[in-house]
Amino acid sequence: MKKHFFIYPVLLFLMLALPGCTQNNPLNPVVPTPAPSGKVIYNWDKFVMGADLSYTNEVEDNGGAFKDSSVVKDPFLIFKNRGCNLVRVRLWYDPKWEASLNNGALYSGLQDVEKTIQRAKALGMAVNLDLHYSDTWADPATQKTPAAWAGLALTTLNDSVYQYTLRVLNELKSKNLIPEMIQIGNETNSGMLWDQGKVVNNNWTAFAALLNSGIKAVRDFSATATIKPQIILHVAQFQNADYWTSGVTGAGVTDFDVLGVSHYFNYSTTNAAGQISGVITALKSKFKKKVMIVETAFPWTTQDADNYRNIFPTSTTLSGYDFSPDGQYNYMRDLTQQVIDGGGSGIMYWEPEWITSRLKDQFGGTGSSWDNATFFDFAGNTLKGINYMNYPYKF
Repeated sequence: MKKHFFIYPVLLFLMLALPGCTQNNPLNPVVPTPAPSGKVIYNWDKFVMGADLSYTNEVEDNGGAFKDSSVVKDPFLIFKNRGCNLVRVRLWYDPKWEASLNNGALYSGLQDVEKTIQRAKALGMAVNLDLHYSDTWADPATQKTPAAWAGLALTTLNDSVYQYTLRVLNELKSKNLIPEMIQIGNETNSGMLWDQGKVVNNNWTAFAALLNSGIKAVRDFSATATIKPQIILHVAQFQNADYWTSGVTGAGVTDFDVLGVSHYFNYSTTNAAGQISGVITALKSKFKKKVMIVETAFPWTTQDADNYRNIFPTSTTLSGYDFSPDGQYNYMRDLTQQVIDGGGSGIMYWEPEWITSRLKDQFGGTGSSWDNATFFDFAGNTLKGINYMNYPYKF
């Protein structure tokens, strides 16, 4: 998901245009309870409690500090101690545009990703590598082909996807950094690598070929690797999941392990009590794949830590959950239980550490447009919401 506010009208249009959309209904929460005094730590291969920490290195390099009980600590250790068992990290093909903003540093390039994976694995956490197949953000509204691949014919582009995916995995293998999971694309609602791989007039053929090229690279790599990454395909919002998965599988994409879904309540028509668990059960039954939420979030405040406008608008609300530390915790706990009730295999929180700092981005902002949806307050202290990962859920 590209985290910048101007794309959301486009996202909403795309979601409403797809079949299967229903009227938005508020979630009916269970009675709020405090964070458990005795935490439960889950194994990632039983149930993923994941966090996308792609921004962490950049935030720290730009002065951001993370605290637990007012003491500055390694944010990866904070997440590990609170129950996080998997770290998700995005990889852009050649993000050279980052250099002018960061004194030559290329965040979300392979070198930065290797640092993130090393930090996660050093603490015993698994890794989900999110391949965007773009030099920048890939999401339902934008899937820009890397500049190095511009103008390539589909057959050549298929080979490029295969060779690039294999090259990345072999590079990580050489450094003992093989990810346990890998996403072939990010929020690919209308395909990837546009225009060649764009889904137009319900034609999934070219997109399917590109997906299968990435999948084949992972399977060929796995044949001789000690860690064999599980393959995730990724669509935004549950109301699109059946239509989208039917499209890709109908076009011949069947060799994947996990259907990954982004779920943001303010863009979802699937919020009613029990609806999420019901959709997950139906998807598992129909497609015979694991189902996970690979992106989600909920605000803990309506305030803003800096002058960079927050993505979550204060006018968007969800009945039963206020924008407060308790509201964030209660929402994430209840959402996770719904995933479990539906037979889902995990949940990953998007950028819970994107706190404000001197970080600059390509959209002209400085700080964070996500600081009201992190697991840290404006002073960098850990919030209650992070404890949803160690709650004693009913399986």
